[in-house]
Amino acid sequence: MRLFHSPASPFVRKVMVTLIETGMAGRVTLINTATTPMAPDAGLIGSNPLGKIPALELDSGEVIVDSRVICRWIDAQTNDGAGAGLYGPAGQEWPLLTLEAMADGVLDAAVLMVYEWRMRPEERRHAPWVEGQWSKIARALDAIDSRWMHHLEAPLNIGQIAMGAVLGYLDFRHPDRQWRAAHPHLAAWEADFSTRPSMQQTAPVVV
Repeated sequence: MRLFHSPASPFVRKVMVTLIETGMAGRVTLINTATTPMAPDAGLIGSNPLGKIPALELDSGEVIVDSRVICRWIDAQTNDGAGAGLYGPAGQEWPLLTLEAMADGVLDAAVLMVYEWRMRPEERRHAPWVEGQWSKIARALDAIDSRWMHHLEAPLNIGQIAMGAVLGYLDFRHPDRQWRAAHPHLAAWEADFSTRPSMQQTAPVVV
């Protein structure tokens, strides 16, 4: 299989951690991909017309896109199709899927903040719009810190992997926001979760 990959992408990181935790990383070849909305990678758009990473090309040639779909597929392939259990027992997966979706919403907002400052000419940057994106992030972190920690303190699940990618990305691209100050439970959880080998091996780097 081939994974269109960038070491700076938090969505790719979520997939990579899932591959490592399920023992499937050795089955995947990484295709380094530099892509932006304004300059999509030519090789990528042949597989994913949206021009977004990650995209996973299976041995059959079929392509799976979107990190949530890819992670669910990886989980389903593990243990001879029995699954890795990252989504919890059947019928109890909805809170974990919701937590993953919330994490991805935080990442969407955090990436848009980066694009605003990196892709737009200075005279066209709109600071109130950036602050609006950060407000989404802060509200989501508030909710998770106060109401969702029991899912993060459970056995390894997709919500934990998604949140690990989120908090690592905030440190990587938005360190000045100091998210830990208002979220002590998340900060304590992240300090422990970030020591997992899968997280250490996938720490984001500038490309």
